[in-house]
Amino acid sequence: MNDFNLSMFSLAGKTVLVTGASRGLGQAIAVGLSKAGATVICSSSKENGTAKTQQMISDNGGEAYCVAADLSDPEAIKAMVEKAFSFTGHIDILVNNGGTISRFPADQYPLDEWQQVINVNLNSVFLMSQLVGKKMLEKQQGKIINIASVLSFTGGITVPAYTASKHGVVGITKALANEWADKNIQVNAIAPGYFRTDNTQALQDNPERNIDIEKRIPAGKWGEPEQLVGAVTFLASKASDYVNGHVLAVDGGWLAR
Repeated sequence: MNDFNLSMFSLAGKTVLVTGASRGLGQAIAVGLSKAGATVICSSSKENGTAKTQQMISDNGGEAYCVAADLSDPEAIKAMVEKAFSFTGHIDILVNNGGTISRFPADQYPLDEWQQVINVNLNSVFLMSQLVGKKMLEKQQGKIINIASVLSFTGGITVPAYTASKHGVVGITKALANEWADKNIQVNAIAPGYFRTDNTQALQDNPERNIDIEKRIPAGKWGEPEQLVGAVTFLASKASDYVNGHVLAVDGGWLAR
């Protein structure tokens, strides 16, 4: 049995594809995984949308590439994944972070908004995992990390599509882990709590909801994007080789209360 050492957390020589890497959690994840030694392919919905993230990685001495795809468009996803493989020839770690949110009361929720959220947050996670997972199966090695949410376990308010999509992300995570764990591919998820990002700006700007949220969080405050990096690095590294189908909450204790 090999003794544990910190090199198990190193991502040197690995290539990571991170969706939704233009800002917020995705940007923090991309920069953090680069600092752990990985080459990072940064994806966003717009061409050159991750140029700032790429520059941040380069400024820290890392290597990064940019790709783009509308995650609601399966053909665009396929083209983006093909391009991503062209940079280093392999993707060792996939982080399905890209997502969207739309807020309406349930009785007024527009069907087109529902479909858009489900396509981006749920359908793309499966397709990305399928496309990259096929290559991982050939190598018998890989890591897939899906970004779920504390709303994978609770209902939320005025976000039924987001809630349904994030419940589905957990289901996909467990289903793929069941099929691929014995192929040396670890599929896990992270459930972030309330972090300061663009997606939560409406809640931050609502004094009543902001106070309610902070009171509910045992840590007493919102999370900052950089506080997610440690959990992602663990699940991306050799240190998590026997972790399969797990959903790791990074929520300041939200789900414990």
